[in-house]
Amino acid sequence: AMVCQPWTGDPAFAASAPRAAKSRGVLTEIERATIELFGRVSPSVVQITSMTDGDDPSTSSIQTGSGFFWDAAGHIVTNNHVVAATTAIWVWVASGARVEAEIVGSAPNYDLAVIRVKDAKRLKQAPAPIAIGTSSTLKVGQLAFAIGSPFGLDQSLTAGIVSALKRQLPMSEARAIANIIQTDAAIHPGNSGGPLLDSSGRLIGVNTVAYSVAGTGLGFAIPVDIV
Repeated sequence: AMVCQPWTGDPAFAASAPRAAKSRGVLTEIERATIELFGRVSPSVVQITSMTDGDDPSTSSIQTGSGFFWDAAGHIVTNNHVVAATTAIWVWVASGARVEAEIVGSAPNYDLAVIRVKDAKRLKQAPAPIAIGTSSTLKVGQLAFAIGSPFGLDQSLTAGIVSALKRQLPMSEARAIANIIQTDAAIHPGNSGGPLLDSSGRLIGVNTVAYSVAGTGLGFAIPVDIV
């Protein structure tokens, strides 16, 4: 027969009373400002899905990016490489609605494009246009915030600083975009076309590309003055 004996092991492993959770401290001023910035600006930022048809279904492709409302007429600014050579463009707004869009203008040499919602009524209420800032007075070291859809994860916020100004971004063998903004705010595939913001939530650039150098990510944005 089995005989049960009282446990006399190490008291360090004895069950203890649950630890009480400490209340969260008061938000810092910069935290409150960042939360307010995201809540105010994120409804103006969209996720873009574009489709390219190939010669057969096996060569068709889908790509995603980001964009933002420029005006109340449904115009959206994004990167040209997000929508170039596509046969269908869909825009997902913060409310969850999906609307079809069309290209109304592009500037490939600056990797910029403007698309427009085909049926603005489907938006029910168009998001407010993003506030426009300036890039001519930017200083290295000031805060920078990026909102977009990295890897298809919409409404994502990253933060950093303006790391450098007046970078050159090659667009082809014969042309480069001058005065590019470099930032350490994390920019990943899918962030392309989304806004880069200052600490007041004003547009200072359009996120366009990121490079990884020795494990360190470098993000670049087209200055708003070019846009």
